[in-house]
Amino acid sequence: MTQHRKRNKNLGLAELIAIALGGMVGGGIFTILGISVSLIGNLTPIAIIIGGLIASLAAYSYVKLGLYYKDEGATYSFFKRTYPNSNFSASAIGWFIIFGYISTLALYAYTFSSYAISSTEFADNVWIRKGIAIGVIGVFTFINIWSVNGMGKIEDLMVYTKLIVLTIISIVLISHGTTDFGSFVKNMTLDLQESSVFSILIVASLTFVAYEGFQLVINAVNEMTNPEKNIPRAIYSAISLAVLIYVVISMGALFAIPTEEIIKNKEFALASGAGNILGKLGTNLVILGAILATSSAISGTVFGSSRQMSVIAKDGFFPHILSIRKNNSPQNAILAMAIISSILILIGGLELILEFGSVTFLLVSLLMAIANFKIRDKTNSSSFLTILSIIGLSIGGILILYYELTNNWQQMLVIIILYILLAFGAWKFSSKEKNRA
Repeated sequence: MTQHRKRNKNLGLAELIAIALGGMVGGGIFTILGISVSLIGNLTPIAIIIGGLIASLAAYSYVKLGLYYKDEGATYSFFKRTYPNSNFSASAIGWFIIFGYISTLALYAYTFSSYAISSTEFADNVWIRKGIAIGVIGVFTFINIWSVNGMGKIEDLMVYTKLIVLTIISIVLISHGTTDFGSFVKNMTLDLQESSVFSILIVASLTFVAYEGFQLVINAVNEMTNPEKNIPRAIYSAISLAVLIYVVISMGALFAIPTEEIIKNKEFALASGAGNILGKLGTNLVILGAILATSSAISGTVFGSSRQMSVIAKDGFFPHILSIRKNNSPQNAILAMAIISSILILIGGLELILEFGSVTFLLVSLLMAIANFKIRDKTNSSSFLTILSIIGLSIGGILILYYELTNNWQQMLVIIILYILLAFGAWKFSSKEKNRA
């Protein structure tokens, strides 16, 4: 995702942390909570922490490559510059990163709609949920095409407000919870006896998509003060704060909401639970938090990733029509992202979108780690940490695929078909570019 707008001042550490947190704390926590609790119960906070550690491993190579190349193109540009003679590598990373963003766009929209109708009689109607999800993508597509100016201040307002609302929700849930800390630890111990380390690691891998977004800091490299110090400080601080926010929210939910309730209403668990404790006020507060979180994430994703798609198309790895800009706005790329994410919402449910997004960003991060290992002497990277990143990210991807294979092989088949189509598309366009050269 590219920096979502041009800033007219130098960015300091505090602003860079806010940018990364705005990208990370989107719909992720609202989406992963119910799925995580259904798999490992009260061990969810532990899985969230491990997911944060995996994200830190991924961030290591991004930081090193970001400091070496200082290129706001981030993921795509890093790989293209590390493997300048491989059109297929550049094309593949472009296709994977863009479709990763398309899946997160679908995820945020799906979460938005799930919470928006959670207190209505249509809460369990999957087609109304999908319809609203596609509708909200349409709204932000329209805004990005026709009214880019002015979105900046609205986005900042949404980012800061959602963090305040999420903090209030967590404090309220913990203070009104029927479970005390001793009982929580006891329940955690019982869940540990029933769940394997394997299950915890699977959930940790599934939560990886909730940490996607720290790359936003690198996109702002040309507008920040002291990038050598501020890129690593901002990224690692933002991941640590995201872990803290996610852990506090998950503990608040587990303290206050029966696990059966979270599992039953996993697509809008927080709203349902808060409503039982605080009535309509609690429900509305959570719905507000979820809508703010997902709205700012949808807006930033549509804006940033459409521009990256346009750059990749200009290099010849997507159809040329997607590179065309009108008033510096890549309208065709914006429309293409909206249409493809809407198709993904239609063909898949929440878990398919979540797992496809997590696998994609694990894969892209793995490719970044491999690229960093290739030029580790130039980036001054630790061989041990880079290899550890490659191993950790590989295991994460394998665990998600194993989970799919053993729980829903049909869904895994859909994910594999999607990847075959992506690889074929990348190969086709890289071949065209090679012949043109």
